[in-house]
Formats: sequence, structure tokens, C-alpha cells
Amino acid sequence: MINHRRILERWRGLDVTIRDLPLALLLLIPSFVPAFHTHGTQVGGLPDRPFDVAAVVAVALQCLPLAVRRRWPAGCLAVVLLGFALDQLRGYHTLAGTGLSLALLSAGAHLEWHRRAAMLVFSATYAPLAVALFLLGPEGWDEFAGFYLACALVWGIGAWLRSTRRTEAERRRLVAEETRTVERTRIARELHDVVTHHVTAMVVQAEAARYLTAVPERLDQALTATTDTGRRALTDLRHLLDLLNPDHHPDGAEARTPPVGRLLTLVEQTRRAGQPVEFAEEGTPAESTGSADLVAYRVVQEALTNAIKYAHGGRTSVQVQHSAREITVEVGTDGSGASTASPGGSGRGLAGLRERVDVLGGDFTAAPRTGGGFLVRARIPARSGS
Repeated sequence: MINHRRILERWRGLDVTIRDLPLALLLLIPSFVPAFHTHGTQVGGLPDRPFDVAAVVAVALQCLPLAVRRRWPAGCLAVVLLGFALDQLRGYHTLAGTGLSLALLSAGAHLEWHRRAAMLVFSATYAPLAVALFLLGPEGWDEFAGFYLACALVWGIGAWLRSTRRTEAERRRLVAEETRTVERTRIARELHDVVTHHVTAMVVQAEAARYLTAVPERLDQALTATTDTGRRALTDLRHLLDLLNPDHHPDGAEARTPPVGRLLTLVEQTRRAGQPVEFAEEGTPAESTGSADLVAYRVVQEALTNAIKYAHGGRTSVQVQHSAREITVEVGTDGSGASTASPGGSGRGLAGLRERVDVLGGDFTAAPRTGGGFLVRARIPARSGS
């Protein structure tokens, strides 16, 4: 079976001159067919002349330069115009005369520098040609003016195509830049979530280990917990670095960070950091949750990180409810910890969570409780995104 896409990609990969050569040959070959002699463009009304060696030169000058119409549009136009002048002054009126329109169109579309100068040079060259044809032929000035306006129209169409192409290229550049910005923002959020949570837990665990030197068993447990947290941090960071690798193509579960199914592991890690956490998970997860499970995981992770930082030792509850349409997450502290202050810092974590939930069409709130403590709540629609 023919792979048309691969053939098209190979064709586009060829040099532009090779890709333009068929157009030049498509105009060149019919110009030598006797049936098409004296049936081409005619300006000035000079009588037809039989095909001779000079006609071959005129045809070649008008057709072959079209192979470089995009590489050297100004040079192409100059040579084609020379061939067109020879064609008209000698009265051959060959089919190759169409090459002038193609050269004008290409110059208008692909000439990047000295565009106005090129048009002025064309006009200055056309003027003596029109005078010579007027003196030699029976036609009036109106025909030459009309032909010039037609040439200007063709140039204008080429200029419009150039403008459209530049606008499209600029749109693609902006889309690519926006995509890169979104991706960088996403990775920055992931780094914030991973580093903040794991490092906070390690700092708390290391701080607690200082007071356990007299209890070797508990000291060993604290150091083991710190080591496990560090290993998990390295694993998550390695995953994020893989995402930055352009040759990395994740598939399936490997393309995602920890889902809701690992919430219990996250809770256990927080407990080992000295934070009492009550965990409850209800309902059956939807078959396809899209990005909802990842966002739910990040909500719990950030909320537990803030609980360790700002309400260390205080009772913390994590409640997760699954339904066919959404995932609801609630993480709260009761204000009984070492600090009852609301989560502060840069605010980047909670702001990032709010943006993530908003993108999926959910609701997010994070505010102090009336009786003390702090509550983070998120409602995340399932099957939202991938």
C-alpha cells in the first residue's frame, strides 16, 4: 500500500529548485509543440512569425528560470522579462509567455528585500518595451496600459499570498511559544509539588531525629523514613527530567505522575513525618478519569505539605470521594498543631492547584476554619482531559 504521507514528506524535503523544476518543464515542453505556436500571450498586435532558433531562446528564457522562482525570485523575473520581450518583439507569441505571470506572482510572494525597487525596475523595463511595440504594431496605448495593470494585479496577488504566509507563520510561532510556556509552567508546578512535599517531610523527619538519639530503635525508624522520602523524591525528579528530554516518549501509566491509587502511600509518608493523619476513601473511581486523578493527588500532596509546615503535629483528615462524574477531595487540620497560622509562603502551591482545578472545570477553596485550622476542598470532574 502506498504511503502518501511519507511520499509527501520526502517531496517537501527536496531542494526547492527541484520541486519547482516540474513547473518549468510543464510550460517548456508544450511550447515546442507546433499546435501551440502563436497561441500564447500577445501584446502589441505584431504579426506572427514562424518558429526559429530565436524562438527557442525566447522559450528557454521564459520557462527554465521558473525552476529558481522561489530561490532567486528577482533574477527569475528579470530573465523571464527578457525572454518575454524577445518573444513579443519577434512576434512568436509562444505559450511560454505565461511564464511572465508566474514569475511576477513568485516575485510578489517570495521576494523579501527591495520589493518596491523590483517593481520600479519592472515598470521601467516594461515602458520601453511598450513604446517599441507601439511603434511597430497597430495597437493603441490602452492595450499596453491594460496589460501593465494585469501584471500589477498578479504582483498584488503574490504580495497577498506572502502576507498570508507570514501571518500564518507568526500564528504558528505564537502557538508554539504558548505551548512551550504552558509546558514550562506545568513542569514548574510539578517540581514545586515534588520538591516542596518531599523536602518538607525530610526536614521534619531529620529535625525529629535529633531528639531520638537516646532511643536507637526510634532513631533508626526516623532515619529510614528520611531515606525513603529522599528516594521517592529522586524517583519523582527523575520522572520530571525524563519529560524534559525531547527523545522521551512515555506510554500509558509511565506518562503520568502518581495517581489517586497511591494516596495511601502519600498519607503513610506524612504520618512517618510525625503528622497524625486520618484517611478515608469512598466510592469507586470512574473507568476513565483523564487528568482528574493526577490533580486530586496533587491537591492532597500540597495540603499535607502545608499541614506539616504550618500545623505540625496537629490532627489532619483526608477524605476522598469517587463518583462516576467527579472526585471530591477534602484535607483539613483542626488547629491543634504547633502552629495554627494559615498557609503562607509564596502562595504558589495553592494558586497552582486552583488553576489546575479551574482548567478541568472544577471548584477549589482553601481557607481557615472558623474554630481554627485550615480546610482545602476540591471538586474535580472526571474524564477531563488526558
